[in-house]
Amino acid sequence: MKSKLVLVPLTLGGLAIGMTEFVMMGILPDIAQAMHISIPTAGHFISAYALGVVVGAPLLVALTGKLPPKQILALLMGLFAIGNGLSVLAPSYEIMLLTRFISGLPHGAFFGVGAVVAGRLATPGKEAQAVSIMFAGLTIANIIGVPIGTYLGHNFSWRIPFIIIVLVALFTVWSVRQWLPDLPAKVTRLQDEFHAFTKLEPWMIIGITILGNGGFFAWFSYIVPLFTDVTGFSNTAVTFLMVLAGVGMALGNLLGGWLTDRMSPLRATSWLLMAMAVALLIIPIAAHYQIPTLLMTMLTGALAFSTAAPIQMLMIRAAKGSEMLASSLSQSGFNTGNALGAYLGGLPIAAGLGYTSPEFVGAALVAGGILCCVALVARRRNKVKLELVTG
Repeated sequence: MKSKLVLVPLTLGGLAIGMTEFVMMGILPDIAQAMHISIPTAGHFISAYALGVVVGAPLLVALTGKLPPKQILALLMGLFAIGNGLSVLAPSYEIMLLTRFISGLPHGAFFGVGAVVAGRLATPGKEAQAVSIMFAGLTIANIIGVPIGTYLGHNFSWRIPFIIIVLVALFTVWSVRQWLPDLPAKVTRLQDEFHAFTKLEPWMIIGITILGNGGFFAWFSYIVPLFTDVTGFSNTAVTFLMVLAGVGMALGNLLGGWLTDRMSPLRATSWLLMAMAVALLIIPIAAHYQIPTLLMTMLTGALAFSTAAPIQMLMIRAAKGSEMLASSLSQSGFNTGNALGAYLGGLPIAAGLGYTSPEFVGAALVAGGILCCVALVARRRNKVKLELVTG
């Protein structure tokens, strides 16, 4: 119980990050209208944020790695507050792209450092569940923060959700400094941190992360026009639907942590990705009916978030001695997938194929992630056989 209480600051950070990452999908049509751009063009804001995560994760961990984890997390969340504060003031498409990039810089490093801190504070054998408590902030964001932000963005101004995000981020900075235990800095040389990435396995795991998360974001980036233009839900129903997706994500996050502590992270990831590929193929059919759409929204959100903890643990265990950097680069992989999914998912829409077309792109991306899992399983089996022969 004690370890769960000290993880509250990490959960709050996840809440702030989850709001800024996912509220964009809910208010994408509003920003597009306000800035006089198309919805696929507004999707570039999602990609810009994700690019910031990709760049910021290794860069900020490298720059701050010798500091105590508590200080690193406070600095990262402070930068996050600044980036979102600038988004509130963004007057144009170009400036908004830049502010979204700045907002994304601390994301991966925060979760990367936070995952290692969660593991250190966890009860032995429950590390994955501790990591899932941190990621619970993302799911709380989708149940509460994103729907509220979507409602305010639809009915008042798209800038209001970013004001709320700044306030949550500033409270997170305070909570990190007040509640998170002091942990010693890990004294390692930067070249030693990168040594783990001279091996193939961490890069294969990043490939799984990119493709699996890319499949989810190909669908989720354009979920609002799918609800309204295909399924026929009203704009006022969108808030409820985003809550439903968030509930699914919360349940999936807990499921992923529970599964990972009971089977290998690779096995859990493989089975969950296979289920997600099937779900994405069902959505284009279900999208024409309201009740099936409700069920698939919740299920697909659950499957997508259930992979967060197993993939994070898979990366940490594959990069012994470089856990903090590896965990951060895993977040780079997640957000490379975000950018890839948002971009590729928008292509068939721009080509006139409709709002059910991104799901097929998503299923293809997830299938690529499954193939990477199969390749990693084969590589590990061959390595074991080789050790037996040479041993």
